[in-house]
Amino acid sequence: MNTTESAAVDGGLSAIERLKAKALSLPLQPGVYIMTDKKGKVVYVGKAKRLKNRVSSYFQDSAGHTPKTRRMVARVHDFDTIITASEFEAFILESSLIRRHRPRYNIKLKDGSGYPFIRLSPGLYPTLSVVHDNQLVKDGSRYFGPYGGWGISKTVIDSLQTTLRLPSCKRVFPRDIGKGRPCLQFHMNRCMGVCRGDISEEAFGERIRRAVLMMEGKTTGLCKELEEEMQMHSENLQFEAAAQLRDEMRSIEALTRRQIVVGGGMADTDVIAVVMGEARNCAVVLHFLDGNLMGRDTEFSEETGESPEEFISAFTSQYYMTRGKIPRHVLLSHPIEDEALLKDVFLSKGIKTEFSIPQRGSKAELVKMAARNAAEEIARVTTREEKTRFLLSELKRLLSLPDPPERIESVDISNTGDSGRVGVIVCYKNGRPLKKAYKQFIIKNEDIRDDYHSMEEVLTRRFTRLIKGEAGFDEAPDLLLVDGGSTHASMARRVLEGFGLNIPVYGMVKDDKHRTRAVVGPDGAEAALTGSPGVFALVGQIQEETHRSAVTFHQKQRSKFDSELDGIAGLGANRRDKLLLHFKSVKRISTATPEELEALLPKNVAVNVYNHFHNPYEPA
Repeated sequence: MNTTESAAVDGGLSAIERLKAKALSLPLQPGVYIMTDKKGKVVYVGKAKRLKNRVSSYFQDSAGHTPKTRRMVARVHDFDTIITASEFEAFILESSLIRRHRPRYNIKLKDGSGYPFIRLSPGLYPTLSVVHDNQLVKDGSRYFGPYGGWGISKTVIDSLQTTLRLPSCKRVFPRDIGKGRPCLQFHMNRCMGVCRGDISEEAFGERIRRAVLMMEGKTTGLCKELEEEMQMHSENLQFEAAAQLRDEMRSIEALTRRQIVVGGGMADTDVIAVVMGEARNCAVVLHFLDGNLMGRDTEFSEETGESPEEFISAFTSQYYMTRGKIPRHVLLSHPIEDEALLKDVFLSKGIKTEFSIPQRGSKAELVKMAARNAAEEIARVTTREEKTRFLLSELKRLLSLPDPPERIESVDISNTGDSGRVGVIVCYKNGRPLKKAYKQFIIKNEDIRDDYHSMEEVLTRRFTRLIKGEAGFDEAPDLLLVDGGSTHASMARRVLEGFGLNIPVYGMVKDDKHRTRAVVGPDGAEAALTGSPGVFALVGQIQEETHRSAVTFHQKQRSKFDSELDGIAGLGANRRDKLLLHFKSVKRISTATPEELEALLPKNVAVNVYNHFHNPYEPA
């Protein structure tokens, strides 16, 4: 949709004209701009050498904008700016604000905690663990790394424990020596069995020394030591000990054998490539140290429609601004806008980094390898997304919706007879359950006796909070499904109209096997789903998940009710149901008079219930 056409009118000016006029009043100074939507939520943060030029460009003719930029501008209701002394300061501030607000249209990295290290704890029986660079403390521990990723670090620890038969259990030594039997790892010859008490501190210390040498890369000398020791055992006819050392040598050689890609010219180098996919974009970073491929990081962006240069520029800035490890060389698949600023940031940390886009030779092959990795990752994760996108497009076609429904909400009611009513709203985002957006409601109106009016209360409460902009309720669905037919759909439609909302509503109609066979609109017209197996399965899954959530929440509430009445003599399940049906809540039961209770229960049981909540009562 053209942003100018969709702009609201404000005081005679459209929203775009108002924003453009505001942008043209900005100074030609460096700074940061913060775009917000109608609810004041930050949707984009950017920096500029000249604020006036950069910000006003968003509100000019949108023909030259990328699809992503057009989508972002369509949501902008206002913006704010922070003037800085230099573009360098604006660059630093921009990164900080992105990490704080995590705007939708900026790159959001999944892990900004830095590179992992392996920690060797202090003491006579040290242990190995993985920590991030912001967890390094001076407590006598030794740290090795950094490694390219958390998985790489864990693999190294697992390999060291297996190779050197170090303990991998949760036991603490020497405290737990002699307590309990050795575990399965010992019987599989993958642990030396410190817990048995026959391993000396010196013998354990020797294993740790070998682990340190391996993590420091000093394996040549270590293997030479082991070979000499193996020969000595062989000469003394200690063949079992010699075989153990032989296996250990082979494991060490296998552990330290890495994929050599280029020579020493690749010391401390990162290779970054981006690939733009249909459903998402992907960036891959390969970490090299002394010619060895040490690890890989992969990041995705679901905001498609931008150029590779825009994506790699935003990604590279955020990637290095959130990490403590800075390489000496960075090879790129595309040019980045803020190369000079990044160099200044690195230089301020004492590292002089060179950026380049190799066109031929071994370095260009490495960039291609990173790009192949990115393309494979997109293919791996996009298969499911492509299916989902097709299903949502089919749902749009079947229901004649304006757009594929990215966010679908579904409502159901659960109860025991006419009592203990609860309602739930489940949320599906891009075809998958978004459990953090599920909502649960206890029906407040005690006069409500049916699912129809219970559902009306739930929807009224949900959309009242939407209008108020309450956190967790501030995003409207693209499609609302209700458990029931056209009558329920009509009721839901009236609730939405009362709030001035135009959201498509359909009821889910079940077949004789309690499966959703069709959806029906407020006008009673059915849309059959059986002709599209994928859509049929998706809507059926949504209905089942909604029903499951409602029943689970009701059981939880009922269990809470039952537990608060447990232990009352003579009060069985049927009598508890009778009380719940009449009084609606434990709180109402606790304030009931003996006469009110006796109207529902035998006198002795009523006395027991009353005494459960009060001082003993003796009936007349």
